[in-house]
Amino acid sequence: MEEADKVFLEYVVKALVDNPNDIKIDRTVDEMGVLISLTVNPADMGKIIGRMGNTAKAIRTLLRIIGMKNNARVNLKINEPEGSTRPERSMGASSVAPSSLKTVDQAMEDLKGI
Repeated sequence: MEEADKVFLEYVVKALVDNPNDIKIDRTVDEMGVLISLTVNPADMGKIIGRMGNTAKAIRTLLRIIGMKNNARVNLKINEPEGSTRPERSMGASSVAPSSLKTVDQAMEDLKGI
């Protein structure tokens, strides 16, 4: 079965989302391998991506395994819905605020004063 990857993806995604009729899957094959593009209802994006991208990572891993079984390189592209905006990420405790970053010259000037 040539499109086992597409059938698998459709099965898994329909089980995850609230709007299974809005799923659109495009499969293209070129010299680089198979590219599967997935489009879902904007309300279902979080269910497909999962926390920290873990659900999307798991789906990609399973698709690659199916690809290996069929001697193909399979990649999944999840299309971002029209007009969507990504929320600003809050910076963790280990991150440095961009306003406090200095250029190398500014850091050298600070060191000269010591």
